[in-house]
Amino acid sequence: MKKCFFGIDIGTQGVRVILVDQDGIVIASKAKSFTLEENFREEQSPEIWWDDCYQLISAIMSGLSSDFDRTSIVAAAVTSTSGTVIPLGMDNVPIHDAIMYSDPRSIEQGKRMNELASQYVPHGYTGFNASSGISKMLWYMDTFPDRVDDISLWAHASDYIVGKLSGNYRHTDFTNVLKSGYDLDSLRWPDYLFEQTGLRRKWMQEVVPSGSVVGQLRQELAAGWGMPAIAIVVGITDGCASQVASGAVRPGDWNTTIGTTLVIKGVTLSPVVDPLGRLYNHRHPEGYWMPGGASNTGADWISLDFGTDLEELSLAADALIPTGLVAWPLKQQGERYPIMAPQARAIIPETDSISQRYAANLEGVAFIERLAYEMITELSGEQLDVVYTAGGGSNSDVWLRIRSAVLGVPIYKCKEASGALGAAIMAASQTWYGSLTEAAKAMTSVEKRVIPDKILVEAYNKQYQLFKDKLKALKYI
Repeated sequence: MKKCFFGIDIGTQGVRVILVDQDGIVIASKAKSFTLEENFREEQSPEIWWDDCYQLISAIMSGLSSDFDRTSIVAAAVTSTSGTVIPLGMDNVPIHDAIMYSDPRSIEQGKRMNELASQYVPHGYTGFNASSGISKMLWYMDTFPDRVDDISLWAHASDYIVGKLSGNYRHTDFTNVLKSGYDLDSLRWPDYLFEQTGLRRKWMQEVVPSGSVVGQLRQELAAGWGMPAIAIVVGITDGCASQVASGAVRPGDWNTTIGTTLVIKGVTLSPVVDPLGRLYNHRHPEGYWMPGGASNTGADWISLDFGTDLEELSLAADALIPTGLVAWPLKQQGERYPIMAPQARAIIPETDSISQRYAANLEGVAFIERLAYEMITELSGEQLDVVYTAGGGSNSDVWLRIRSAVLGVPIYKCKEASGALGAAIMAASQTWYGSLTEAAKAMTSVEKRVIPDKILVEAYNKQYQLFKDKLKALKYI
C-alpha cells in the first residue's frame, strides 16, 4: 500500500490542495480563487484562506473512490507567500488581516531594518525591505500603537493554516523566519531585534527545520474528513516549495519559479552574501544553504493584461520571437531583485500589436532572470549549467524556449512542478522518507528538457544588451 501526502498552497490569489502518493503521482487536485477586496496586495483575510482550504480538502476526501484506503494518508504540509505576516491575539484569532508581502506601506520600516541588520549581523547580512515580514510587524506597531498590547504572536501565512489544522500556531520553519529577522547562522532570534525595535521576544515563534512534524490533525477535522489524525508538518515559503517540486535540492542545483513573481533559488554548501541585500540565504533542512531572491516581476501581468485564453497569443508569439523590443512587464512600482530600484516602473514595448507586446513581455521576464543569474555567478562563482523550473510560467512552451535561449543553458521542467507538490514532498520528507533529498528524488521527475536554440541565443544576446542599456539609461542599474 503506497503512502499518501497532502500539499496545500496558499497563494496570492487562490489556494490549491493536492493529494499525492509516495512516488509523486497526483491522486487528486483541487483549486479555488479567493474572493478578494481591491486592496488584496496589501491585506487579506486569513479566514478566507482557511475556509477555501477546508472546502477543497473536503471535496478531495468526498471524491475519493470507495476502495481508496484512507489510512494510507500520512501527513500534510503547507506553503504560502514569504513575508506575509499576521498578528494573533491570545486565542490565536487574527486581530488584523494578514499584511501581505506585496504591501508597499512598510518601506520606511524596511529601510530602518536594513540599517540595523547591516550593523548587527554583517556576517549573515539579509537585505530587509518593504516586502520583509519584520518590516510589516514594525509598520503595524507604528500604525496601531493602541493595539500593540493585544498581540500574542506573530505568525506567517503558512503557519496560520498549520495552526488551523493542528492547533499549533507557535512553530515555524527556517524559510519563513528569514525575512522576519531570525539569525540562520546562530539559529536564534538575535537580541538586537528586541533591544532596538520594540518587538517582544514572546511574540516570536519557535523555529524548527523545514519538514519537521509539529502536531497532528485535530480530531474534529479528522473525523469530519474521514481520515486518520495525520501528522502536520511545519510550513515552508512558496519559492522554496516550488524549488523542492522541481527537484533542485542538492548542492549545485538551481531553480527558477515563475508564478505571480519570479523566484530564483539554488543549493550551495556555504551562504552567498550580497552586500546590497538583493540576495538572501535560506537554510536547507540538511544543513546546506539555499541562496536566492524574489522579484516583483513575474507572470501576474498575463492574467491582468491578457486574460486567460492564451493559446492563440502563444502560437503568435512563437512566430514573432525574437521581437527585438525592450519590455519589462512590472505591475507595481519598484523592484527588489535582481536589482534594488524602488523607483522602477514597467517598460512598455513600442508596438501596437497585442501579440508582439505579449511576446516582448515574455522576453523581458527572461532578461530579468538572466540578470539575476549573472549576479549570482558574480557573487558566488557558481557556474550555471542547467536550470530546473516550476510555477505556472513553466507551462508555456514558447516561454521555455525563450528562457533557454536567453540563459544559454538547458531548462528542465518537472512533471508536476507546483508549490503544492513541494509542500507534499516536505510532508513526506521526515514522515516516510529519511530526508528531503530522498523524498525529492522519489517524488519528482523531469517531464521536458528544452535545449537552447543557437540562432535565438545569438539574437537574444544582442537584445539583452539593449535591455540592460535601457535599465542603465533609466538609472535602475
